Amino acid sequence: MQSENHAQKKGRRFPLRELIITLVIALAIFLVAHAMVQSVKVVGASMEPSLHNGQYLVVSKAAYWFHPPRSGDIIVFHSPQNPDQDIIKRVIATPGETVEIKDGKVYIDGTPLEEPYIAEEPYYDLPPQYVPDDHYFVLGDNRNQSSDSHVWGMVPEKNIVGKAWICYWPASKWQSVPNHSFDDD
Repeated sequence: MQSENHAQKKGRRFPLRELIITLVIALAIFLVAHAMVQSVKVVGASMEPSLHNGQYLVVSKAAYWFHPPRSGDIIVFHSPQNPDQDIIKRVIATPGETVEIKDGKVYIDGTPLEEPYIAEEPYYDLPPQYVPDDHYFVLGDNRNQSSDSHVWGMVPEKNIVGKAWICYWPASKWQSVPNHSFDDD
């Protein structure tokens, strides 16, 4: 009788142990996934035609663990004016570069930037701006309908959440996000 009771108690402990192990593993997977990716919703038309209002994106937080953002990347960052608000824009100039906008063209270190992804050329000019260390100059692809670095200045690197990676909603728009590298590497 005692050996039977012992076997029953032992049998009940294993499911509890397995449940605890499963919960710990699930929590670990959740924490790793949360550290590596985030979901964001595109709000507004500032990134058209590349991204549209209402689209949902997966953002890779891990994208910049081993290298900094590159010109052409579409990034998500905490607003310099309101840290609780996340914004989506394209990196145009990186630390050490000078950006200028004149006559409807963006110039990086005096060289005009080829931008096949923009809605239309900007109607505004911007005098040369040097991008300091740990900062980025960002613009929306819909240049004339975007509040971005030409309005409120550079984005500190510490504000960057990650690189826009995949559009997953609506399902008809499922695709990788159209990042464009300006770099030769």
